[in-house]
Amino acid sequence: MAARDKRPGVRGPRGPQGSGQPSSPSPAPRPAQELSPLQRVSLPLLTRLSRVPKWAVVVVLAVLLVFGMIQTGSLAWLGALILGLLTLFFLWLLVLSWPAIPASGRLLRGVVVVALAGVTVLKAMGRI
Repeated sequence: MAARDKRPGVRGPRGPQGSGQPSSPSPAPRPAQELSPLQRVSLPLLTRLSRVPKWAVVVVLAVLLVFGMIQTGSLAWLGALILGLLTLFFLWLLVLSWPAIPASGRLLRGVVVVALAGVTVLKAMGRI
């Protein structure tokens, strides 16, 4: 039986981290010419969005969702507009992340986008 390693570090399936063992090389970032046109256009906005605290993005999206849902009567058009913008935002994120997420994640995110689009249409028709 081997002696227990006394070196500090995180241990996982690949052994101790930082133990001098060569790790697998991380994939190199894709060159700019390999980006799709949507990715190229989205890069500056995603860069700015990544600088915003994650909690702030969640709070703003939640407030917009609630504000869009509570608009009724003569302001239902405003609620439909807000929900439509949220639908487009989530659809944009889904399209950008499509190659990087597994099938189950695609399905779940797709269901969210379709459900939000349905609520938007119902709000625009004055049904909710």
